[in-house]
Amino acid sequence: METNRRQSTVMDHVGARADIDAGLRSYMLRVYNYMALGVAFTGAVVLFMSANPNLMVTLAVGPVKWVLFFAVLGMGWFSNRIMTMQSTAAAHAFYWVYAGLWGVMISPMVAYFLQTTAGTMDVARAFFITAGMFAGTSIFGYTTKKDLSGLGRFFVMASIGLLIAMVINIFVASTAFSLVTSFGAVLLFAGITAWETQAIKNMYYSAGSSNVVTRMAIFGAFTLYGSFVVMFIHILNILGIMRNN
Repeated sequence: METNRRQSTVMDHVGARADIDAGLRSYMLRVYNYMALGVAFTGAVVLFMSANPNLMVTLAVGPVKWVLFFAVLGMGWFSNRIMTMQSTAAAHAFYWVYAGLWGVMISPMVAYFLQTTAGTMDVARAFFITAGMFAGTSIFGYTTKKDLSGLGRFFVMASIGLLIAMVINIFVASTAFSLVTSFGAVLLFAGITAWETQAIKNMYYSAGSSNVVTRMAIFGAFTLYGSFVVMFIHILNILGIMRNN
């Protein structure tokens, strides 16, 4: 009788664990799907803006670009609010507006490259390099047994330092400095991607309902999307500088 009870307990534990693993895989797949759709939406916005140069100049080249910059920065800073939103639709809206603003903001850079065949090839290379780096670092973050949470403070400080360096280079306009900061940004956000992936994975275990899981998936997509786009921008910048020198 006791043996049967123990076997039943073990089977219940194995079954519960299998359910958790299946739920986690479904959750992470939803995160990556949302992120991929966000990247695709950003690409569509970039193409739309490129086809409407007057609108692009008005929104992303003149003084309005600073409004876009601080809007993107602010939304990134307050992205944790997605987790506390009672409406899943509001969380979706927050994410898609963020992806759209990124598309408007980077459209002049991408449009510049798309003017030539060589530049178009650079855009394609940058995308596939970014996708490869993102996949590798995200898989590492998902599978590693090492706790990466302690790196959070370092990544925050390094990101602030990188942002300051980029703002300085707007006024200095040094190609060499731009190349160095871009290499640093790529390495930094590759590490951030691994850290974010592990954090997103760990969040799943605290979910209490399907609505919470959905909002967590949107938040996860939001954070990974930002890292992907930043890596893409800087890889594209590196390729452009190396081709022109």
